[in-house]
Formats: sequence, C-alpha cells, structure tokens
Amino acid sequence: MTGLEDTLSSGEEEVGEEDIRVGGKRSKRGGCAREVDNFTMRRFLRARDLDINKASSMILKYLKWRREAIPRGFISEEDVQNELRQEKMYMQGLDKKGRPIGVLLGAKHYSSKRNLEEFKRYAAYVLEKLCTSMPRGQEMFVIIADLQGWGYSNCDIRGCLAGLEIMQNYYPERLGKVFVIHVPYLFMKAWKIIYPFIDNKTRKKFVFVEDKNLKSTLLGDIEENQLPEIYGGKLQLVPIDASASCITETPITSCK
Repeated sequence: MTGLEDTLSSGEEEVGEEDIRVGGKRSKRGGCAREVDNFTMRRFLRARDLDINKASSMILKYLKWRREAIPRGFISEEDVQNELRQEKMYMQGLDKKGRPIGVLLGAKHYSSKRNLEEFKRYAAYVLEKLCTSMPRGQEMFVIIADLQGWGYSNCDIRGCLAGLEIMQNYYPERLGKVFVIHVPYLFMKAWKIIYPFIDNKTRKKFVFVEDKNLKSTLLGDIEENQLPEIYGGKLQLVPIDASASCITETPITSCK
C-alpha cells in the first residue's frame, strides 16, 4: 500500500489539508471520520483492478469532488428537501451479510419535478446515509429497486446517469447487490440506454427478479425479520431521512 500512500500524499495540497489526511491523525467532521485509511484505499484499488496509478488518480478526483459537493462533511435534509418530499427512498434492516438495505420506489420519482443539481446532492445524501449505517467491519450495502407502477413520467435517463456516475466514481466497491423487482417492459427500453454506462463489475450486481420468485429470492439473502413487510417480511419501511446515521465514534470502514 506504500506506493498508493506516497502518490496520494504528494497530491494532498490539491484537495485541501483540512478536508482529508492520508496516513495522519484521524479528523472528525460532520459526525464521521474524514481520512483515507487502508480500507478506503483497498476499495479504490479493487475498483481499478489493483492498478496503483489509476486508483491514486481516482481517489484524488474523489477528494476534489467531496470538497466541492460536500464541503461541510455532510448533506443536510434542507439541501435536498424537494427530493425527500417525494418519499422514494427508504432504509431499514440488514441482509444476512450485515449489509444495510435500501428500498427505492421508482414510481415516486418524477423527472419533471427534478432539479439535476439537487438530485446529485440527493444521490450523495442517500449514499452517505447507507454507508454511515453500516455495522463495524462492513463496507457494502444492498438495494431493492422496486419499479411497480413505473412509467414514462418516472423515466429519467439524465438523473440515472448522474447518480450512477457518483456511485461508481466516488463510492466504489460500496454496492453489494441490487434486486430489481416488478420490472415493467417499458423500463427495459431505458435500461438498454443506461447499461453501457455501467462498469463490468457493477453490472454483475444487478439481479432482475421475476414476480413469482420475489419472496424466495429476497429471503435467500435477507432474513424475514429484516425484510420489509411489503415483500413478505416483518419490517416497516423507514424513510431514509428518518433512518439512523453514523455517530462520532463510527469507524472509518463505516463512514467512508
């Protein structure tokens, strides 16, 4: 890991010392540790197939983005009020591997009501909430993407690509799996446009589930007492802005 640390250290002045330190003392901002530790480096290395130069470049771009997109170290609910008002993202429970479970209700997103810059903040807000809810030692989350009732008014290619870019470039190796359920035929047309922009590793994490196999498939990864009631489990859906967030002492593996 020394080569990556040296490369990152040489680029620290480009991203601002107050925002991040590499191999230094832990700093705490916005309730989460904000340093690049070995776990973070490993995620970026895995995302770039262990190529140190590519991983270093990716991390430095991430740090620059984070300084600009999340300057206070967190995104407040006030910054994404319009998106939260639609109540389309929920978070509750853990799968059998201990990964937080997010539920996306695609039919509650309307492209006509979307401001792209706010949506980008919202995408980062959601990813931050998922990451900061990870138990100690866990680095990934799981998504149930429910497309029941999804139609033309919900189709938002630009928004999807913007969110995908943020997740792949700035939160690599965080996504564990996506269960895509209740998929309408129309969505597959949009999927053909989006699919080429998804990297090969991420593509393998999307699982399209037939309605007849829905409960059995979800129960294969999620215990019944951790599965939302609407899918045959025991938990109620919890809006993501009402879900738990990380605390000051949460380890770096959960907050970054």
